[in-house]
Amino acid sequence: MTSTIDCDTHGPSSTAVVCRHMIVTSEPVGFVENSSDPDDLQAWCHACEAMFLQEDGLTDVFREFNDMAVVCGDCYGSLKQRHSVAHTQ
Repeated sequence: MTSTIDCDTHGPSSTAVVCRHMIVTSEPVGFVENSSDPDDLQAWCHACEAMFLQEDGLTDVFREFNDMAVVCGDCYGSLKQRHSVAHTQ
């Protein structure tokens, strides 16, 4: 069962979770989806992916760095489009 959120922009929609970094910047920060289930929308940026790997999981340090935000499915799609970039390092 998918939970819903009442988005100020899109109205009632499915719930998604992203890192706060995607919300606070318009600059592309990368988009790493964290679930293979198409109904489980969750993603974080490249910096969060690096922190996740450094911390070896969902530690308190990672959670504080990630500072997750709940958004609607439509906002998730917009964030995915804006932040999906080729990761080069």
